[in-house]
Formats: sequence, C-alpha cells, structure tokens
Amino acid sequence: MESRSSNQPLPLDHIINYAEGFVKEDIRDHIVGSIYQSSKQLCDNVVTYKDKSLLQRSEKLDKVFTSPIWGFPIMLILLGVVFYLTIAGANVPSAMLASFFNWIEGYLKIGFEAVHSPDWLYGILVLGLYRGTGWVVSVMLPPMAIFFPVFALLENYGYLPRVAFNMDRLFKRAGAHGKQSLTMAMGFGCNAAAIMSTRIIESPRERMLAILTNNFVPCNGRWPTLILLASLFMAAGYTGGIQTLVTALTLVGMVLFGIVVTLTVSWVLSKTALRGVPTHYTLELPPYRRPKIMQTVVRASIDKSINVLRRAVVVAAPAGILTWVLANVYIGDTSILVHFVNFLDPFAQLLGMDGYILAAFIIGLPANEIVVPILLMAYLSTGALTEVESMTELKQIFLNHGWTWLTALSMMLFSLLHFPCGTTLVNIYKETKSKKWTFLSFAIPTGIAIAVTFIVAQTVRALGLL
Repeated sequence: MESRSSNQPLPLDHIINYAEGFVKEDIRDHIVGSIYQSSKQLCDNVVTYKDKSLLQRSEKLDKVFTSPIWGFPIMLILLGVVFYLTIAGANVPSAMLASFFNWIEGYLKIGFEAVHSPDWLYGILVLGLYRGTGWVVSVMLPPMAIFFPVFALLENYGYLPRVAFNMDRLFKRAGAHGKQSLTMAMGFGCNAAAIMSTRIIESPRERMLAILTNNFVPCNGRWPTLILLASLFMAAGYTGGIQTLVTALTLVGMVLFGIVVTLTVSWVLSKTALRGVPTHYTLELPPYRRPKIMQTVVRASIDKSINVLRRAVVVAAPAGILTWVLANVYIGDTSILVHFVNFLDPFAQLLGMDGYILAAFIIGLPANEIVVPILLMAYLSTGALTEVESMTELKQIFLNHGWTWLTALSMMLFSLLHFPCGTTLVNIYKETKSKKWTFLSFAIPTGIAIAVTFIVAQTVRALGLL
C-alpha cells in the first residue's frame, strides 16, 4: 500500500467520495471537530495547568450539563427552581409595595381636595397615571428583582453558555443560528433589549429569524399576567408550597410551548421567506467559576429596578391615562371603552376570551404590564385602575364575569404569543430599517396567537371539557 505523508493533501476524487456520505451539516461538524482535536493536541504540548483538578472538574460537569440525555432535563429543573423562588419570594414585597402606594395615594387625594382640583384632573393624574404606575411597579418589580439576580448567578457560574450549547442542536435543525438561544434567553427579561442583542448574529438571514421569533418567550411585562392567572386558576385546588410548585410547573410549560413555537416558526421561515443554510456556531465554553454573589445580586437588582421604573413612567403611565379617558368619555349612555368592548366581544368569544380581555391587550400595546389593570378597570366600570385588596377578591371579580379555566388558559396563551409591545416594535424598526419586517414582526405572532387560542377554545368546547 502506498504511504502518504501526513502533510500531503488528499486527491480531489478521494475528498469527493468521502464527502458523498455526509450531509452539509455533517461535513461542517466534522471539519470543526478536526480543528478542535488538532488545537487540543497542540495545547497539550505547549500549555500546562497549575491546577489540573479544576480542568477535570469542568470536563466532568460538562459531561452532565451538555449531555444529550441529561442536558435538557437539568435545564428544565433549573428553570422550574428559578420560577419557584421568584413566585414564592415575590408575594410579600408586592403586598408591601401595594400598601405603600395606597398610603401615598391617600395623601395625594387630600392634597387635590385642599387645592379644590377639578375631578377630571384628579382622575387623569391619580386614578390613571399614578395608579397605573403603582400597579406596574408593585406587581412586576418584586418578581424581576428575584428572577434577574438568580439568572445572573447562573450566568456568572458559567451555566448559560452550556444552555446555548444544548439549544444550538435544536436551532440548527430549525435552520437558525445557535446564538439565537442567547438572544432568546435575554428575551425573558425584555424583548426590546433582546432585539438589540441580535447584533451578535453575523448572518443577516439568521438575525432576521431571531428578530421575528424572539417575541415567543415571555418578557418581564408578561410574567405578572402569567403568574397571576396560573396561581388563580391552574393551581386553584392547591395551597401553600404545593400551589407555588404547580404555578411554577405551569410557567415552565408555557415557556416550553413558547420555545416550540419559536423553533417551528424559525423552521417554516427558513424554508420559505428566509430560505438558506444555517451558518456554523463555534462556542468556547468558559470554565465554571464561583460567582460573586453579593456583587451580582446587587448589580442585577439595581440595574433591572431602574429599567423597570423608567419603563413604568415612560410607557405604562401614559397607557393608564389613555385608559381613564376612554372609560370616562361617553357616547350616549355608554363610554368609548364599552363601545370598543362590545365591538370586539363576538370575535373574542371564538378565542375563548371576551371583549374586555381583547380590548385590554390592544390598549396595552405600549406596555404588557398594564393589561391586567386595564381589564380590572373595565370589569368594575369604575373609570379608574381599581385597587384589589386580596387574591380571593381578584378571582371573584373574574368569576363574576363568566371566567373559567379555559378563559384563563386562553388569556395566558394569547399573552405568551401575541404582538410585541410598542418599545419592542420601535427597536425592531431601528434594527431592520424596514416597515415590511416591522409589520411582519407584529403580524406573525398576532396571527399565531389567534390561531392557537381559537384551536384550543374550539377543541375544549367540542370535547365538552367545560
């Protein structure tokens, strides 16, 4: 047999015959794997480790965390733990903040009465702007103040890159880029920020895929709605820690469904409007390291708190004012808001909801955080963002308006899948410079939300499960 030097190139016909047994992805993986093995051999000859136990520990952990068998179950367990800590730890701070805002509102009312302020001014500034802002901060801030520090600790420990490594397999099969898993993870905090983070994806086609599908993971504006409805209806038959656990598992299910929709839409778009072959994603896994707990917690809490407060003032507060105006301006004997609700109701019933819920989503376009307060205001016909003293009272309001578990499920699914908020749409336009893609980023999730809720509602009714 003829011998050949290791540095002598193979004949072209041999390379072609060798490549015929592989698809494009296999060839790419084989090339990258060969490069990695060659680099490892070079490093073994020139690089020495002072503490080889650390290297061995990282390799042992990676065999578990990035395992095709154990990698995904561990991801789901950690996600469930994060949700459990978030839900269990947010109840008391939320109640304290709500009481604090109520206390301040009492003094605001005294002040407006002292200067003989007209009712309309008091309604706009206090019942609209102040209550809307107070609701957003008290309901949304405590869960996020827990969720983001815990998420940051996982990142500092070095686990999130392993999540990206695991998700890369799925995104590559969907025709997308592995880095989309990182932008998707950022979407758990804020979809608007995640849109800007898609800049890390070099391919314009794959970046557009990430932009169009990032909305399918719940952001900080949707978490309060999902947590509230899951705890009131999906975990209604449980109490204490079991109720919190069932709520957390429900949220994990919602996140998984959002990821499935993300991958499905990415696959469809990669075969149609954004046809192409995914580029390779080479990720260097950093070593595991002990996170600086206090520094991470304080920094994540302060940064996210400031962002949440700014969003509440800039976006949610004007939405509260608009809601008050619509509920207090009448055409005949009926307010504009009720006219709007009556117009939407027949269509909303097909989706398992009612006109009030659909109107709340539309009016809440500037900020998802304001959807539930708008809904309560419409239900109670008070013309203001009414404060509710307990979860039991809140659930009774929903039941009085004909809610069932299907209503709650439909609203949760619509909240998960529907159009991006106003801030996210603005960022999409800034990043794409295209009205067409901005419109599609609105139309695609809206169409999917309508289709999913319609199918679920009609199936449940046809099977007589109500």
